[in-house]
Amino acid sequence: MSAVEPTRPPEENSRRMELIRAAASLFRDQGYERTTVRDLGNAVGMQSGSLFYHFRTKEEILVAVMALGIASTTEQLAAALAQAAAPRDKLAALFRVHLNSLLGDNQAALEVMLYEWRSVSAAAKPALVVLRDRYEALWQQVLDDAAAAGMIKQDTRLLRRTLLGSLHWTVQWYRRDGELGVDEMAERMLQLVLFE
Repeated sequence: MSAVEPTRPPEENSRRMELIRAAASLFRDQGYERTTVRDLGNAVGMQSGSLFYHFRTKEEILVAVMALGIASTTEQLAAALAQAAAPRDKLAALFRVHLNSLLGDNQAALEVMLYEWRSVSAAAKPALVVLRDRYEALWQQVLDDAAAAGMIKQDTRLLRRTLLGSLHWTVQWYRRDGELGVDEMAERMLQLVLFE
């Protein structure tokens, strides 16, 4: 994944995004290794060789899927935090945005990021780590501010890892037809860590 993407015509960007979203679902449902280039082509109505007009390799598609999930969630969180003033509102934004992204539009891409990390080559990982670190830095700042305000425990680094691990696991058990909506669950989970 290059640091600067070349400018593409809008129709090419649209086709590329369609391919990334289809790949996210296939990689999540079948696994990266078991998904063939033919599967990817069939999912978007393209000849398998035509995929390589948009991407050089299958791994480049995997990296694009992961980058889409984390970058989109980071943008959503940054926007939500910019609208929140009080430390509690910022904490609530962490939970709400993360769960809505993970259990919503970005679910497939984020699950691929969580469960297919082993399939990314050592050469491709650093760019993804930069994206992940940007996201986690937003969390860390909010948690540090909340700890300074006496709202949560002081070990915010371990707390961040614990919370993200717990939130990520919701893809395994959360059901949309269950008793809690995503926003309500986010609020209830937040209440578990507050000193209120």
